[in-house]
Amino acid sequence: MYYLGIDIGSLSCDAVLINEAKEVLSSSVIPTGAKNIEAIARVKKEVFENSGISESDLKAIVSTGYGRNRVEEKLTSVTEITCHARGISETFKGTEVLVDIGGQDSKAILLDEDGKVADFAMNDKCAAGTGRFLEAMARALQVDIEELANLDEGAMKGLTLSSMCTVFAESEVVSLIANGTEINEIVNGMNRAIASRTLSLVKRVKQDINGSKISMSGGVGRNHGVVRALSEALKCEINVPEKPDTIGALGAALIALERS
Repeated sequence: MYYLGIDIGSLSCDAVLINEAKEVLSSSVIPTGAKNIEAIARVKKEVFENSGISESDLKAIVSTGYGRNRVEEKLTSVTEITCHARGISETFKGTEVLVDIGGQDSKAILLDEDGKVADFAMNDKCAAGTGRFLEAMARALQVDIEELANLDEGAMKGLTLSSMCTVFAESEVVSLIANGTEINEIVNGMNRAIASRTLSLVKRVKQDINGSKISMSGGVGRNHGVVRALSEALKCEINVPEKPDTIGALGAALIALERS
């Protein structure tokens, strides 16, 4: 039997298919777009085609993310906080704090010894430091968002953006470009600002993080520059999965297996 987790976020719709041994057989990430029903259908089609498994062999589906109630034939829907915690505790056992930065919000999740959610802090009132924020910065810098991951290399000046409001930060970036500031310094300053804001979020769930095992999930985890800046701010190495944006869907798939 097989189990499917679907995570419908603001920017991407992610799916992970596992078997009874908890092995990942297939995963897919596609843009959510304006019609999440169509995105759900597409992501399901992709994971089944990539795995060679028929949907008729599926035992259960669990959904998560802001659009989780749009998934038909689901066993249940579960909050993304629970699913990301379950997914990361399976990927990096012993994780104490999970930093999840997605398309529109950021979370710091404290896990207990069993990998369950003990506490969390969430920034869902502002898109600062999220995927939407990075999209706006990439637009201001006139680069593809994927390029931001390494554009901070060689920066030396320690610049930090003065505002994390997406609108004001975009204006600040435009001004810095006009004043001749090098792109790598601007991107490094942006990464440092994101890291500083995330550190404050982490401190809300765990004041003393020295020696803590910290992991990261969410699409922003693919941005090496942000991960480097965050690692420096937290003064520790951060565990990042190979596919950080699928961790919520993985957690949903594991919950589907455990509850069915």
